[in-house]
Amino acid sequence: MAAHYASSFLVIVSLLVLVIFTRSSSAKLSTNFYSKSCPKVFSTVQSVVHSAISKQPRQGASLLRLHFHDCFVNGCDGSVLLDDTPTFTGEKTARPNSGSIRAFEVVDEIKSKIEKECPEVVSCADILAIAARDSVKILGGPKWDVKLGRRDSKTASLSAANSGVIPPPNSTLGNLIKRFKAKGLSTKDMVALSGAHTIGQARCTVFRDRIYKDKNIDSSFAKTGQNKCPKTTGLPGDNKIAPLDLQTPTAFDNYYYKNLIEQKGLLRSDQQLFNGGSTDSLVKKYSHDTETFYSDFVNAMIKMGDIEPLTGSSGEIRKNCRKVNN
Repeated sequence: MAAHYASSFLVIVSLLVLVIFTRSSSAKLSTNFYSKSCPKVFSTVQSVVHSAISKQPRQGASLLRLHFHDCFVNGCDGSVLLDDTPTFTGEKTARPNSGSIRAFEVVDEIKSKIEKECPEVVSCADILAIAARDSVKILGGPKWDVKLGRRDSKTASLSAANSGVIPPPNSTLGNLIKRFKAKGLSTKDMVALSGAHTIGQARCTVFRDRIYKDKNIDSSFAKTGQNKCPKTTGLPGDNKIAPLDLQTPTAFDNYYYKNLIEQKGLLRSDQQLFNGGSTDSLVKKYSHDTETFYSDFVNAMIKMGDIEPLTGSSGEIRKNCRKVNN
Protein backbone atom coordinates (compact mmCIF):
# COMPACT_ATOMS: atom_id res chain seq x y z
CA MET A 1 0.00 0.00 0.00
CA ALA A 2 2.80 2.43 1.00
CA ALA A 3 4.64 1.65 -2.20
CA HIS A 4 1.45 2.31 -4.17
CA TYR A 5 1.00 5.73 -2.51
CA ALA A 6 4.67 6.53 -3.00
CA SER A 7 4.52 5.73 -6.70
CA SER A 8 1.27 7.73 -7.08
CA PHE A 9 2.88 10.65 -5.29
CA LEU A 10 5.88 10.49 -7.64
CA VAL A 11 3.59 10.46 -10.68
CA ILE A 12 1.74 13.54 -9.38
CA VAL A 13 5.00 15.37 -8.65
CA SER A 14 6.30 14.47 -12.11
CA LEU A 15 3.11 15.77 -13.71
CA LEU A 16 3.32 19.01 -11.73
CA VAL A 17 6.92 19.50 -12.78
CA LEU A 18 5.90 18.83 -16.39
CA VAL A 19 3.04 21.35 -16.18
CA ILE A 20 5.26 24.02 -14.60
CA PHE A 21 7.99 23.38 -17.16
CA THR A 22 5.50 23.52 -20.03
CA ARG A 23 4.03 26.79 -18.77
CA SER A 24 7.41 28.42 -18.30
CA SER A 25 8.48 27.23 -21.76
CA SER A 26 5.34 28.55 -23.41
CA ALA A 27 5.78 31.83 -21.54
CA LYS A 28 9.06 32.53 -23.32
CA LEU A 29 9.07 34.73 -26.38
CA SER A 30 11.29 33.68 -29.27
CA THR A 31 12.56 35.21 -32.50
CA ASN A 32 11.39 32.23 -34.59
CA PHE A 33 7.92 31.89 -33.07
CA TYR A 34 6.11 32.10 -36.44
CA SER A 35 8.76 30.39 -38.59
CA LYS A 36 6.41 27.47 -39.34
CA SER A 37 2.94 28.90 -38.60
CA CYS A 38 3.33 32.16 -40.56
CA PRO A 39 6.66 32.34 -42.41
CA LYS A 40 5.72 35.48 -44.36
CA VAL A 41 4.89 37.57 -41.28
CA PHE A 42 8.05 39.72 -41.47
CA SER A 43 7.86 40.47 -45.19
CA THR A 44 4.14 41.28 -44.90
CA VAL A 45 4.63 43.75 -42.03
CA GLN A 46 7.66 45.37 -43.64
CA SER A 47 5.87 45.87 -46.95
CA VAL A 48 2.95 47.74 -45.35
CA VAL A 49 5.19 49.79 -43.03
CA HIS A 50 7.49 50.75 -45.90
CA SER A 51 4.52 51.89 -48.00
CA ALA A 52 3.04 53.90 -45.09
CA ILE A 53 6.34 55.66 -44.32
CA SER A 54 6.99 56.46 -47.98
CA LYS A 55 3.62 58.22 -48.11
CA GLN A 56 4.03 59.93 -44.73
CA PRO A 57 7.39 59.62 -42.91
CA ARG A 58 5.74 60.54 -39.59
CA GLN A 59 4.02 57.13 -39.56
CA GLY A 60 7.30 55.49 -38.52
CA ALA A 61 7.45 57.45 -35.28
CA SER A 62 3.73 56.84 -34.73
CA LEU A 63 4.14 53.05 -35.00
CA LEU A 64 7.12 53.14 -32.63
CA ARG A 65 5.11 55.19 -30.13
CA LEU A 66 2.18 52.74 -30.30
CA HIS A 67 4.45 49.89 -29.17
CA PHE A 68 5.82 52.00 -26.30
CA HIS A 69 2.38 53.16 -25.12
CA ASP A 70 1.11 49.58 -25.39
CA CYS A 71 3.91 48.01 -23.34
CA PHE A 72 3.83 50.58 -20.52
CA VAL A 73 0.14 49.98 -19.74
CA ASN A 74 -0.42 46.45 -18.42
CA GLY A 75 2.32 45.00 -20.62
CA CYS A 76 2.78 44.44 -24.38
CA ASP A 77 -0.67 43.00 -25.04
CA GLY A 78 -2.18 45.07 -27.87
CA SER A 79 -4.65 46.71 -25.47
CA VAL A 80 -3.84 50.19 -26.80
CA LEU A 81 -5.45 49.23 -30.13
CA LEU A 82 -8.90 48.41 -28.73
CA ASP A 83 -11.78 50.75 -29.50
CA ASP A 84 -14.27 51.62 -26.76
CA THR A 85 -17.21 49.26 -26.29
CA PRO A 86 -20.41 49.42 -24.20
CA THR A 87 -18.64 47.33 -21.51
CA PHE A 88 -15.30 49.16 -21.22
CA THR A 89 -13.58 52.39 -22.19
CA GLY A 90 -10.29 51.70 -23.93
CA GLU A 91 -6.94 53.47 -23.69
CA LYS A 92 -7.16 55.62 -26.83
CA THR A 93 -8.78 58.57 -25.04
CA ALA A 94 -6.43 58.46 -22.02
CA ARG A 95 -4.45 61.67 -21.35
CA PRO A 96 -1.11 60.34 -22.67
CA ASN A 97 -2.80 58.92 -25.79
CA SER A 98 -5.49 61.37 -26.86
CA GLY A 99 -4.25 63.33 -29.86
CA SER A 100 -0.86 61.63 -29.46
CA ILE A 101 -1.15 58.07 -30.76
CA ARG A 102 -2.07 57.38 -34.35
CA ALA A 103 -1.30 55.00 -37.28
CA PHE A 104 -4.12 52.64 -36.30
CA GLU A 105 -5.09 52.31 -39.97
CA VAL A 106 -1.57 51.05 -40.75
CA VAL A 107 -1.96 48.33 -38.11
CA ASP A 108 -5.39 47.49 -39.58
CA GLU A 109 -3.85 47.02 -43.02
CA ILE A 110 -1.04 44.83 -41.66
CA LYS A 111 -3.53 42.68 -39.73
CA SER A 112 -5.82 42.32 -42.75
CA LYS A 113 -2.98 41.10 -44.97
CA ILE A 114 -1.61 38.72 -42.33
CA GLU A 115 -5.07 37.25 -41.72
CA LYS A 116 -5.22 36.32 -45.41
CA GLU A 117 -1.83 34.61 -45.14
CA CYS A 118 -2.31 32.85 -41.81
CA PRO A 119 -5.68 33.39 -40.10
CA GLU A 120 -5.80 33.74 -36.31
CA VAL A 121 -2.08 33.06 -35.83
CA VAL A 122 -0.25 36.39 -35.40
CA SER A 123 -1.21 38.65 -32.49
CA CYS A 124 -1.75 42.39 -32.73
CA ALA A 125 0.76 42.82 -29.88
CA ASP A 126 3.42 41.12 -32.01
CA ILE A 127 2.46 43.21 -35.05
CA LEU A 128 3.22 46.34 -32.98
CA ALA A 129 6.62 44.96 -31.97
CA ILE A 130 7.58 44.11 -35.56
CA ALA A 131 6.23 47.38 -37.00
CA ALA A 132 8.21 49.39 -34.41
CA ARG A 133 11.43 47.59 -35.38
CA ASP A 134 10.76 48.01 -39.11
CA SER A 135 10.00 51.72 -38.67
CA VAL A 136 13.35 52.32 -36.97
CA LYS A 137 15.23 50.38 -39.65
CA ILE A 138 13.43 52.02 -42.61
CA LEU A 139 14.21 55.48 -41.22
CA GLY A 140 17.93 54.68 -41.04
CA GLY A 141 18.28 53.17 -37.57
CA PRO A 142 19.47 49.78 -36.33
CA LYS A 143 17.82 46.44 -37.00
CA TRP A 144 17.31 43.65 -34.48
CA ASP A 145 15.63 40.27 -34.16
CA VAL A 146 12.20 40.77 -32.59
CA LYS A 147 11.09 38.31 -29.93
CA LEU A 148 7.55 37.09 -30.62
CA GLY A 149 4.82 34.94 -29.12
CA ARG A 150 2.74 37.56 -27.31
CA ARG A 151 -1.02 37.19 -27.23
CA ASP A 152 -3.68 39.89 -27.22
CA SER A 153 -5.61 41.15 -24.21
CA LYS A 154 -9.38 40.79 -24.05
CA THR A 155 -9.80 44.19 -22.42
CA ALA A 156 -8.17 47.61 -22.00
CA SER A 157 -7.94 50.03 -19.09
CA LEU A 158 -8.48 53.78 -19.33
CA SER A 159 -7.63 54.18 -15.63
CA ALA A 160 -4.34 52.27 -16.00
CA ALA A 161 -3.37 54.42 -19.01
CA ASN A 162 -4.20 57.54 -16.98
CA SER A 163 -2.32 56.39 -13.87
CA GLY A 164 0.97 58.06 -14.79
CA VAL A 165 2.78 54.91 -15.97
CA ILE A 166 3.52 56.72 -19.24
CA PRO A 167 5.70 59.68 -18.20
CA PRO A 168 4.13 63.02 -19.17
CA PRO A 169 6.08 65.53 -21.32
CA ASN A 170 6.75 67.81 -18.33
CA SER A 171 8.38 65.02 -16.27
CA THR A 172 11.39 65.66 -14.08
CA LEU A 173 14.46 63.45 -14.45
CA GLY A 174 13.56 61.74 -11.17
CA ASN A 175 10.08 60.91 -12.44
CA LEU A 176 11.42 59.54 -15.72
CA ILE A 177 13.87 57.28 -13.90
CA LYS A 178 11.16 56.12 -11.49
CA ARG A 179 8.57 55.37 -14.19
CA PHE A 180 11.00 53.35 -16.30
CA LYS A 181 12.37 51.51 -13.27
CA ALA A 182 8.81 50.45 -12.39
CA LYS A 183 8.76 48.62 -15.73
CA GLY A 184 12.10 46.91 -15.15
CA LEU A 185 14.03 49.39 -17.29
CA SER A 186 17.25 51.02 -16.10
CA THR A 187 18.23 54.69 -16.34
CA LYS A 188 20.44 53.78 -19.30
CA ASP A 189 17.46 52.07 -20.97
CA MET A 190 15.38 55.20 -20.38
CA VAL A 191 17.96 57.54 -21.94
CA ALA A 192 18.44 55.21 -24.91
CA LEU A 193 14.69 54.77 -25.49
CA SER A 194 14.22 58.54 -25.28
CA GLY A 195 16.38 58.67 -28.42
CA ALA A 196 13.23 57.54 -30.28
CA HIS A 197 12.43 61.27 -30.19
CA THR A 198 14.93 61.67 -33.00
CA ILE A 199 11.87 61.08 -35.22
CA GLY A 200 8.28 62.24 -35.03
CA GLN A 201 6.30 65.35 -34.16
CA ALA A 202 4.73 66.80 -31.03
CA ARG A 203 1.61 68.91 -30.60
CA CYS A 204 1.85 72.50 -29.40
CA THR A 205 -0.13 71.66 -26.28
CA VAL A 206 2.72 69.47 -24.94
CA PHE A 207 5.62 71.87 -25.60
CA ARG A 208 4.00 75.31 -25.14
CA ASP A 209 5.24 75.77 -21.55
CA ARG A 210 8.73 74.69 -22.58
CA ILE A 211 9.15 77.30 -25.34
CA TYR A 212 7.49 80.20 -23.48
CA LYS A 213 8.53 79.65 -19.86
CA ASP A 214 11.74 77.61 -19.59
CA LYS A 215 15.17 79.18 -19.13
CA ASN A 216 17.24 76.13 -20.14
CA ILE A 217 16.39 76.56 -23.82
CA ASP A 218 18.27 78.01 -26.80
CA SER A 219 16.62 81.37 -27.54
CA SER A 220 16.53 80.99 -31.33
CA PHE A 221 15.12 77.47 -30.96
CA ALA A 222 12.42 78.79 -28.61
CA LYS A 223 11.56 81.50 -31.15
CA THR A 224 11.25 78.91 -33.94
CA GLY A 225 8.85 76.95 -31.75
CA GLN A 226 6.87 80.08 -30.89
CA ASN A 227 6.37 80.78 -34.60
CA LYS A 228 4.55 77.44 -34.84
CA CYS A 229 2.85 77.34 -31.47
CA PRO A 230 0.78 80.32 -30.21
CA LYS A 231 1.06 81.33 -26.57
CA THR A 232 -2.70 81.24 -25.98
CA THR A 233 -4.32 77.86 -25.39
CA GLY A 234 -7.16 76.53 -27.48
CA LEU A 235 -7.84 75.37 -31.00
CA PRO A 236 -6.56 75.42 -33.64
CA GLY A 237 -3.22 76.38 -32.01
CA ASP A 238 -3.11 73.40 -29.63
CA ASN A 239 -2.91 71.01 -32.57
CA LYS A 240 -0.04 72.76 -34.40
CA ILE A 241 2.89 70.38 -34.63
CA ALA A 242 6.68 70.69 -34.58
CA PRO A 243 9.42 68.07 -35.10
CA LEU A 244 10.97 66.60 -31.95
CA ASP A 245 14.33 66.74 -33.76
CA LEU A 246 14.53 69.91 -35.82
CA GLN A 247 17.79 68.88 -37.54
CA THR A 248 16.83 65.51 -39.08
CA PRO A 249 13.12 64.98 -38.27
CA THR A 250 12.63 61.90 -40.44
CA ALA A 251 15.99 60.18 -39.90
CA PHE A 252 16.67 57.81 -37.01
CA ASP A 253 20.07 59.05 -35.84
CA ASN A 254 21.74 60.54 -32.76
CA TYR A 255 20.87 64.19 -33.45
CA TYR A 256 18.36 64.09 -30.61
CA TYR A 257 21.27 64.00 -28.14
CA LYS A 258 23.24 66.68 -30.01
CA ASN A 259 20.15 68.89 -29.76
CA LEU A 260 19.93 68.35 -25.99
CA ILE A 261 23.54 69.50 -25.52
CA GLU A 262 22.60 72.70 -27.37
CA GLN A 263 19.48 73.10 -25.19
CA LYS A 264 17.22 72.35 -28.13
CA GLY A 265 15.07 69.61 -26.61
CA LEU A 266 11.47 70.28 -27.66
CA LEU A 267 9.84 68.63 -24.65
CA ARG A 268 10.64 69.65 -21.10
CA SER A 269 11.16 65.96 -20.26
CA ASP A 270 13.68 65.65 -23.11
CA GLN A 271 15.85 68.51 -21.86
CA GLN A 272 15.81 66.97 -18.37
CA LEU A 273 18.20 64.33 -19.69
CA PHE A 274 20.86 67.03 -20.15
CA ASN A 275 20.33 69.57 -17.42
CA GLY A 276 23.19 69.14 -14.94
CA GLY A 277 21.95 65.76 -13.69
CA SER A 278 23.04 62.14 -13.56
CA THR A 279 22.28 61.41 -17.22
CA ASP A 280 24.38 64.21 -18.75
CA SER A 281 27.37 61.94 -19.38
CA LEU A 282 25.27 59.37 -21.24
CA VAL A 283 23.70 62.05 -23.46
CA LYS A 284 27.23 63.29 -24.29
CA LYS A 285 28.32 59.74 -25.12
CA TYR A 286 25.38 59.06 -27.43
CA SER A 287 25.82 62.46 -29.11
CA HIS A 288 29.18 61.41 -30.56
CA ASP A 289 28.93 57.60 -30.50
CA THR A 290 26.08 56.43 -32.73
CA GLU A 291 27.14 52.79 -32.48
CA THR A 292 26.79 52.73 -28.69
CA PHE A 293 23.45 54.53 -28.88
CA TYR A 294 22.13 52.00 -31.41
CA SER A 295 23.37 49.06 -29.34
CA ASP A 296 21.84 50.38 -26.11
CA PHE A 297 18.61 51.33 -27.91
CA VAL A 298 18.22 47.82 -29.34
CA ASN A 299 18.83 46.19 -25.95
CA ALA A 300 16.31 48.52 -24.31
CA MET A 301 13.70 47.87 -27.03
CA ILE A 302 14.05 44.10 -26.52
CA LYS A 303 13.69 44.56 -22.75
CA MET A 304 10.64 46.79 -23.22
CA GLY A 305 9.08 44.17 -25.50
CA ASP A 306 9.41 41.67 -22.64
CA ILE A 307 7.16 43.66 -20.27
CA GLU A 308 4.39 41.38 -18.98
CA PRO A 309 3.38 39.66 -22.22
CA LEU A 310 0.37 37.35 -22.35
CA THR A 311 1.57 33.94 -23.55
CA GLY A 312 0.51 30.31 -23.70
CA SER A 313 -3.27 30.12 -23.33
CA SER A 314 -3.70 33.61 -21.82
CA GLY A 315 -5.52 36.23 -23.87
CA GLU A 316 -6.35 35.51 -27.50
CA ILE A 317 -5.25 36.13 -31.08
CA ARG A 318 -7.53 38.93 -32.25
CA LYS A 319 -8.95 38.74 -35.77
CA ASN A 320 -9.40 42.51 -35.78
CA CYS A 321 -6.95 44.56 -33.71
CA ARG A 322 -9.65 47.09 -32.75
CA LYS A 323 -11.97 44.62 -31.02
CA VAL A 324 -11.89 41.39 -29.04
CA ASN A 325 -13.12 38.22 -30.71
CA ASN A 326 -16.77 37.26 -30.24
